[in-house]
Amino acid sequence: MTLEELQKTVDQWVKKYGVRYFDELTNMALLTEEVGEVARIMARTYGEQSAKENEKLDLVDELADVLWVLTCIANQTGVDLTEAVKNNIAKKTQRDSQRHLENPKLSSPSRLCGDCAADASATDVKQ
Repeated sequence: MTLEELQKTVDQWVKKYGVRYFDELTNMALLTEEVGEVARIMARTYGEQSAKENEKLDLVDELADVLWVLTCIANQTGVDLTEAVKNNIAKKTQRDSQRHLENPKLSSPSRLCGDCAADASATDVKQ
C-alpha cells in the first residue's frame, strides 16, 4: 500500500464507519496516547522495564495505530504524505549527508544494526 492509498483508505473508512474525523486537537491527543503505548512497549521489550503479568506487548499493532492517527491528522489538515516524505528525505539528505558519517558515536559496533555490527566486527578483525 502506498502512502496515497493509505490516505484514501483511512479517509473512506472514517467517512463510512467513523461518521467524521475527530477535531485536530483530539487527534493530536490520540496520537500522543498511541506514541506513549509504543514507548511503553519499547521500554519493556528493549529497555530495562519488565512487562506486567499478562500485559499485551504488540508493537506492530501500536505502530499501526500511530500511523492511523497520523494519517487522520494529515488528511484533515490537507497534507499529502507522499510529497511530505519526499521533501523530508531531500531535506535530511541535504542537511545530514555527512553529519552522521562523521559522528564517532555512531561508529561503535554496539550501536549499529545487527548486520552492520557483524560487518564492522569482520572489518575490525581484518584490520
